[in-house]
Amino acid sequence: MGHLTHRDITIIGAGVAGLTVAAALAQRGAHVRVLERADALREVGAGLQISPNAGRVLEALGLSAPLDAVSVRSEGVVLHDSHGRQVAAMPLARRRPDAAFRLIHRARLIELLERAARDAGAEITLDSPVTDLPDAPLLIGADGLHSRVRAALNGPQTPFFTGQTAWRALIPDGAADPFARVFMGPGRHLVSYPLGAGLRNIVGVMERPDWTAEGWSHEDDPDHLRAAFGRFGGPVPGWLAQLQRVGVWGLFRHPIAARWQDGRRVILGDAVHPTLPFMAQGAVMAIEDAWVLTECLDRIADQAAALARYQAARAPRVARVVAAANANARNYHLSGPQRLIGHAGLRAISRLAPGVLLGKFDWIYDYDPLAERIS
Repeated sequence: MGHLTHRDITIIGAGVAGLTVAAALAQRGAHVRVLERADALREVGAGLQISPNAGRVLEALGLSAPLDAVSVRSEGVVLHDSHGRQVAAMPLARRRPDAAFRLIHRARLIELLERAARDAGAEITLDSPVTDLPDAPLLIGADGLHSRVRAALNGPQTPFFTGQTAWRALIPDGAADPFARVFMGPGRHLVSYPLGAGLRNIVGVMERPDWTAEGWSHEDDPDHLRAAFGRFGGPVPGWLAQLQRVGVWGLFRHPIAARWQDGRRVILGDAVHPTLPFMAQGAVMAIEDAWVLTECLDRIADQAAALARYQAARAPRVARVVAAANANARNYHLSGPQRLIGHAGLRAISRLAPGVLLGKFDWIYDYDPLAERIS
């Protein structure tokens, strides 16, 4: 180790991916400059679920205590039908009592990561849109869905519209509910969980023939979200009644980038592998990427070899996570006989063999980026 000391590194993008890798690199002694096009790191986005696989990285960056102070500990996931009746429970935290599942507002996570990066010596420059890629000894593209660095490495690519549109919103709610709850109906589902500080996160996804642009900056009439889930029961009507501001975006599948690096430029997070939100692993995969990329650069003297090792280490895992998220999109939206059979099966498994459900995604949550073998 020690190959990052005094290295000059430029990062494009100050989101979760960019700030995590900035903090990790700067803590290893690199001279890090982050370029962010926004003129302020505003409270964009909504809730995030940080499972233990990413939590281990944040804890290694020294953020365990501040993270706990601004997040809610999650006990797991509960699946409901559209009437609000419980279908299955997955108390994920009970299976791994020494690991933390956290629910957090994206803005709070960004604040923590920005502080960690600056405290380690990283320079973060806002209001710095990148039109031409800078000529840097090492350029890291953490510039999201429409990454210029990805385009430079792979050329233009056209995403595939999934036929699904998502809404997101925050509502006031001080209820002490430690679970993420999924309400499943024909052609649509709604996810909700607490964020602390008196807030609850709402995400609704609906299959529809029209589409809307990608990105979280598009606002919609809250009545559209209310109408889409107007027949849902349980706590959903009470939540929807409190909607004031709603964001909307179309869900697209992007291929995982074939080329992640060229020896001088490299991409991570959504710039490489945009993921549908049905496994709550988008930000988590970006955090994993940041740690493994840092480890490769720190342990392998030759930069080109280090970047190649990073892609080789990460590509199989992110492909499997993306596939799992795609599969969940189908599972949540069953209709007709398939829905009856599927929900009955989940109820039976949850009651008779709960370990089967709990263990289905051990490979995601029990992965430890800190233990990745880099050589």
